Amino acid sequence: MGTYTTKDGVDIYYKDWGSGQPVVFSHGWPLTADAWDPQLDLVASAGYRAIAHDRRGGGRSSQPWEGNDLSTYADDLAGLIEHLDLHDVVLVGHSTGGGEVTRYMGRHGTARVAKAVLLGAIPPLMLQTDANPEGLPRSVFDGLRAGVAGDRSQFYRDLSASFYGANRPGSTVSQGKRDEFWLQCMTVGYKGAYDCIAAFSETDLTEDLEAIDVPTLIAHGDDDQIVPIVAAARKSIELVPTATLKVYPGAPHGLHGAYEQEFNADLLAFLAGDGPTGRS
Repeated sequence: MGTYTTKDGVDIYYKDWGSGQPVVFSHGWPLTADAWDPQLDLVASAGYRAIAHDRRGGGRSSQPWEGNDLSTYADDLAGLIEHLDLHDVVLVGHSTGGGEVTRYMGRHGTARVAKAVLLGAIPPLMLQTDANPEGLPRSVFDGLRAGVAGDRSQFYRDLSASFYGANRPGSTVSQGKRDEFWLQCMTVGYKGAYDCIAAFSETDLTEDLEAIDVPTLIAHGDDDQIVPIVAAARKSIELVPTATLKVYPGAPHGLHGAYEQEFNADLLAFLAGDGPTGRS
């Protein structure tokens, strides 16, 4: 465990487990590095160095007023990689973390990057526009803002249902998993959580995706109610020539149970160089 300080004076908390080729994980909104604990343990136990940080604004990192945008998140990630002097890195990002990882490669290049994994990731653009009719209408994100600005504790409890697909028939997600989601959400500061909604919904990452030139695994559940696959992975795969798409039928945004185990197997295979092939 450690902390490094960004150029604008923000303390970024990170955990650093194991040794070997570094695998750096970026978490989704509105969570913390703890969301990746099962995968951190998985890859560290498999002989890799597993690293994850709390994004500025939440968890054990500082809660600054400014800088709650994807470019600054990417700069914070770059600062962490430079602070630890990491090379041959595998970047793994879920949801907003996938946007952070994508913006990092578009903004800072891939000289330190060996591979990337985008899981349920937000690129290229979540917001519905004339040029992106498959996106979600602004009213959806206004609803998220209203939830954070209102009774955010109850809002996060309710959000856990669609996040993990608990509102689908036959869902096996536990109440404990949903409680864990709520607990992490409540450690994220109001300002950071609120501002991040615009960051993850309105940032166009098309050019960043086009700049990716390393092997990339794009993985997405086709019943993702938070980041629908049609405007995300289905479009991203057409923009990254070095990418492979893996679709998990019936999987929600937050993978759990058998869905998580399948992703874990795919992640280890991808790290080892013999991951999923083909597009589905």
